[in-house]
Amino acid sequence: MRDPCAVVGGRLATDLLDVTTDVAALDSSGFWVVVASFEGDVVCARFRSVRPFSGVSLGAWAPVSGWESSLSREEFAAGVAHIRSAIRDGDVYQVNLTRQLSAPCAAPSLLPLFVLAAGAAPHAAYVSLPSAGIEIASASPERFLRRRGSIVESQPIKGTAAAGKGFLPKDRAENVMIVDLVRNDLGRVCEYGSVTVEALCAVEQQPGLAHLVSTVRGTLRPSVGWAELLPALFPPGSVVGAPKLAALDVISKLEPVPRGPYCGAVGWVDADRQLGDLNVAIRTFWLSGGRLRLGTGGGITWDSTADGEWDETELKAARLLSIAS
Repeated sequence: MRDPCAVVGGRLATDLLDVTTDVAALDSSGFWVVVASFEGDVVCARFRSVRPFSGVSLGAWAPVSGWESSLSREEFAAGVAHIRSAIRDGDVYQVNLTRQLSAPCAAPSLLPLFVLAAGAAPHAAYVSLPSAGIEIASASPERFLRRRGSIVESQPIKGTAAAGKGFLPKDRAENVMIVDLVRNDLGRVCEYGSVTVEALCAVEQQPGLAHLVSTVRGTLRPSVGWAELLPALFPPGSVVGAPKLAALDVISKLEPVPRGPYCGAVGWVDADRQLGDLNVAIRTFWLSGGRLRLGTGGGITWDSTADGEWDETELKAARLLSIAS
């Protein structure tokens, strides 16, 4: 069995001490790596050794081919039509529709792929916990949740365009709706009146892509720990839709397979200093059932078209697929 390890926040964590599904452990002591699936299953792993990650020297990554999609283009288009009907009927304002790409893969580790794919991704993470069946390589551009003592911050991304191209009106509309959702989520655990929008629809450049990123910040109430904070915000609003519960119901009807780690969260918590940083696990590979998996999707609004949304999923996956293949 491979030795468990993780690369989070630019640091390499080794020497696994213990693993738990009890989120309250994040308020105990030590350095924890956190992996949460979209469905809400959380694994927390405490490591003894943490040092700067300076890269690794590994053999070449064996190319992967034979990719399949959990939704065909026609099925995806039917999903877009269903969501637009729900918007017309007033049931939802927007819903994030995703599909899962997968291909046979015999690689025992995704660390070589992580080194190739992470690039300049600001919230990249790699986690290998063989005993828990976790092998994840994330090149995420998005911060789900950062904690600095009592100050917490989320930076949802809604709106993606090819670098050098403009955003559509729907991109800003999506972003504003999700900012409102995140403000509401933070308001459940933060001091009254402390939740503020520090930036709205700021343009952030990533390799080959540009995003609209907003920043929402608040001050936690004294009684709130990680066990209250994570459930209040989970799943990340930017990969669900609004209203959140109604959007989750639509997602469960339209997506044929569980998202698993995709659209969940990966990151770290320093319990001794009350610090932490979790990404939204998009642009993320994982191994499961002998297959390499990658999710891709986007927010569907009334202005969405089936072709436009499909093309956006292709755009988001293109760079990572080319690296893996």
